[in-house]
Amino acid sequence: MNTMPNPSELPGLVAECARRSVSLGLNRGTSGNVSARSLEGFLITPSGRDMTELAAVDMAPVDMEGRAPEGLKPSSEWRFHRDIYAAFPEAGAIVHAHSPFAVALACLRRDIPAFHYMVAMAGGVDIRCARYATFGTQALSDAILEALRDRRACLMANHGLVAWGRGLAGALALAVEVEALCGQYLCCLQAGEPVLLSDAEMAEVLEKFRDYRSED
Repeated sequence: MNTMPNPSELPGLVAECARRSVSLGLNRGTSGNVSARSLEGFLITPSGRDMTELAAVDMAPVDMEGRAPEGLKPSSEWRFHRDIYAAFPEAGAIVHAHSPFAVALACLRRDIPAFHYMVAMAGGVDIRCARYATFGTQALSDAILEALRDRRACLMANHGLVAWGRGLAGALALAVEVEALCGQYLCCLQAGEPVLLSDAEMAEVLEKFRDYRSED
């Protein structure tokens, strides 16, 4: 099970992760959002705020009914954060990004197949692309949960990517890896269709990753 950080430290850690998502090239301006599970629900970055300027005091607490304190406006995408935490008890943090390669591939509405063994970092033999739905809606959350079945990351059609981890470091690292895979796969597609690893080869990788994968 996930071990949550000290509650008093959590807002600052979420804000720091949000800022890092910009410095790592995953987000820019007000795009994307970050959250971490809390005792009452989760803490999430606010709506419409520059990610580089976020501080601990800006983080919005949301309970599992979707309620936030008056005067705090959580990200418009809070629904899929709530639903991911409900569906995956081991999820301790979520990173959503509008990163360039992920957005480009998501606009093609393509899954990422087993063209490289690192695809297994997301938990399976591929990384699915969730069907399109308007941002901030329950329909989008439902589509994401479908794409995340037995997975820790997915693309979102005409939108971006989402990744979860046991902690903020793990979620951010997985988002960075998925963005890199998107770029590599797009490069392959410029020359043709890549040779894919077999299910047996991917099963061997997945077994190795059971011990390799960080618990963060």
